[in-house]
Amino acid sequence: METEDRMETQDLPEGPAADRGFICASFNQDTTSLSVGTKTGYHLFSVTAVDKLDCIHEGVECSDVFIVERLFSSSLVVVVSLSLPRRMNVYHFKKGTEICNYSYSNDILSVRLNRQRLVVCLEESIYIHNIKDMKLLKTLLNTPTNPSGLCALSVNHSNSYLAYPGSATIGEITIYDANNLSTVTLIQAHDSPLAALTFNPSGTKLASASEKGTVIRVFGIPEGQRLYEFRRGMKRYVSISSLSFSADAQFLCASSNTETVHIFKLEQHSPSQDEESPTWSAYVGKMFTAASTYLPAQVSDMMHQDRAFATVRLNMFGLKNICALATIQKLTRLLVASSDGFLYIYNVDPQDGGECVLVQRHRLFDSGDEQVEQSEEDKTEDAPPQAASQSYAATVALPSTPPSATTLMGYSEDGGAQKGDVIPEHEFAESPRLSG
Repeated sequence: METEDRMETQDLPEGPAADRGFICASFNQDTTSLSVGTKTGYHLFSVTAVDKLDCIHEGVECSDVFIVERLFSSSLVVVVSLSLPRRMNVYHFKKGTEICNYSYSNDILSVRLNRQRLVVCLEESIYIHNIKDMKLLKTLLNTPTNPSGLCALSVNHSNSYLAYPGSATIGEITIYDANNLSTVTLIQAHDSPLAALTFNPSGTKLASASEKGTVIRVFGIPEGQRLYEFRRGMKRYVSISSLSFSADAQFLCASSNTETVHIFKLEQHSPSQDEESPTWSAYVGKMFTAASTYLPAQVSDMMHQDRAFATVRLNMFGLKNICALATIQKLTRLLVASSDGFLYIYNVDPQDGGECVLVQRHRLFDSGDEQVEQSEEDKTEDAPPQAASQSYAATVALPSTPPSATTLMGYSEDGGAQKGDVIPEHEFAESPRLSG
């Protein structure tokens, strides 16, 4: 069920849920949990079942949380508050302790993490940390203006590719190797500035969309060759809010500020099959391919674009949302977390596609009959210690200096302090795959 997604964190300050404190939401790297930032703190929900939405943890260490990112299914969570937008706090939520905090010269716009790297994106700079001891490894200064903090980090820690805008005026993507700390390639992806980026779980493909939102492209990584091109629509420009691959990278979902979520299927058309069964459509396809050699690039591109394989019609318009594809209880599901304060779960037909069926809607906040109840097992396992965690004074970095940090000494599995890694090594072990 791995997906990038993350997954990207999206600010969700609009809609009815704003009154209940909904600020942001993000799925973790393998789409097993949903993190929600609120006016009072943050919530972590398990999304491994269709019929229930268990609250794993409710964090109240800080208020007005506009970034919250969990590392896979570990107890490591990164939080940024609107009250201190230049400071990143790293918590061990099961122990109720703060691991460390870092302060930067400007507001933090996004945070991405895998088992090797933690990346912090500001408007004109990017900081790359070694996640195991939070040491700052590299600062990318004077990056193109990136007011939304758009970036993506591959969740496969063996490559740790980082993608971010290479230009503020056109859709150029910089691919950076966050493990070896070197630029890999530049991809000329779109004519307009970028709006969304995501890697597939293995880090071998990257999907992108521009501010126009009409075309979504998929590139091979690290070379940057164009592999697929999908047309979301032609009638109007839209704002793509999220892109996410399925675990097997066979599907890609895209949500926007419209009422439709699109799911595209990444499949190669075999020339040999066309030759074995010379149908009329195969003949026309070959004619188009031959003709495209002599036509302008824009016309040729449209001939090679595939439409959506499956769609979802949301009962809302203009609200921000994030989407992800996951395998839950052995079936492919589309998850949509919306700024109306709900998580929607849809069934996806992986063979025939078409219109997806809504199977469950979960309210993310306590209200009425659809209140989310935390199971007794979760309450027992995940409750933080009664003792108040140690607080740390905010640290302030000068504009020309690297981020300053206050760090808590590493600790062993039994909670005792020890020298060494800031974050216990067992937190980075590969999580066992869930059966459903």
